[in-house]
Amino acid sequence: MNNIIKCSMLIASIGVMIMSTIGCEAEERASKGGTIHQFTMKNIDGVDTPLSNYRGKVLLIVNVASQCGYTRQYANLEALYTSYASKGLSILGFPANNFGGQEPGTNKEIKDFCSTTFNVTFDMFEKISVKGSDKHPLYAFLTSGGGNGDLSGEVGWNFEKFLIDKEGKVVKRFKSGVDPMSDEIKQAIEQQCTK
Repeated sequence: MNNIIKCSMLIASIGVMIMSTIGCEAEERASKGGTIHQFTMKNIDGVDTPLSNYRGKVLLIVNVASQCGYTRQYANLEALYTSYASKGLSILGFPANNFGGQEPGTNKEIKDFCSTTFNVTFDMFEKISVKGSDKHPLYAFLTSGGGNGDLSGEVGWNFEKFLIDKEGKVVKRFKSGVDPMSDEIKQAIEQQCTK
């Protein structure tokens, strides 16, 4: 039994080292001028989705959760998407369970919740980690500011938002408390959509 525990601990340690290395590589790519288009993510149905598919679109990337005080923002994220999709906006939702265990569901449960409770039609992706030793490389890139030190820093809570320009560069960040339909976010999106 001791050998099984030791093997499990060794495997877990190796996994953490690999994720840390991948995260460092994402941060290094960001500092060298990388974009989010270099990543391929699994959508909520488990299908590989190259983020290069969004080249030429303005993106709002949001870490979401179903049991958070900010969960009601799903409604205004959908309203924002409905208002600006025709102008070139895509919203990408990334469920994460990093804050207070507020996203415990499976991908199917999350998808069902979003569609039945908030009629979400914007793109949702598989649950990932956005903070900590197992932080996904996409979020290592985003939290490095995508090469812009002024935009770097860890995600503070659920529903933090990253605005990405048409070339895949991080151009702005909005804290969780900034409502998706606020003038601040709408003006920033309009500015990027007209470039």
